[in-house]
Amino acid sequence: MAAASEKPSATPTPTAAESAAAEVITPENNPEFAALLKTVDTCDEANLDFAAGYEGQTVAFNGSIAHMAPHGDHKTRYDFLLGRGDKGPRTTVGPTFKYEDVNIFGLKLTGKKIPATVGVGDKFRFVAEVREFNAVQCLFFLHPVSTEVR
Repeated sequence: MAAASEKPSATPTPTAAESAAAEVITPENNPEFAALLKTVDTCDEANLDFAAGYEGQTVAFNGSIAHMAPHGDHKTRYDFLLGRGDKGPRTTVGPTFKYEDVNIFGLKLTGKKIPATVGVGDKFRFVAEVREFNAVQCLFFLHPVSTEVR
């Protein structure tokens, strides 16, 4: 019985930073996510399928705040509805993403000019962890990883 020869890989092992960057799902590197961002039916089953298949993974997209409301009786914690693109409350394409019970610091704002506060219509590069899709509310829940001002 001949022993299998093992040759060292010519491909270098990616660094932790490169691996982390490779794991972020964007519309440019994931056709399913690209299609999801273009759907006009916010209750489409594609939302549920994507959330189930990618739960715990990180997505990134350009979007804006479509709606913002205080969370419960809190004056410093909010529920944010996010839409893809730059239309804020006039967003009509793509899922309705939600950050629930988050304060401004919890958005983890980055960029050249970090505002003291945010509001409806503000544009960002959202990087978030996929949580779940609530089919009754037609809301796609995400958790913020970072929010870059654009």
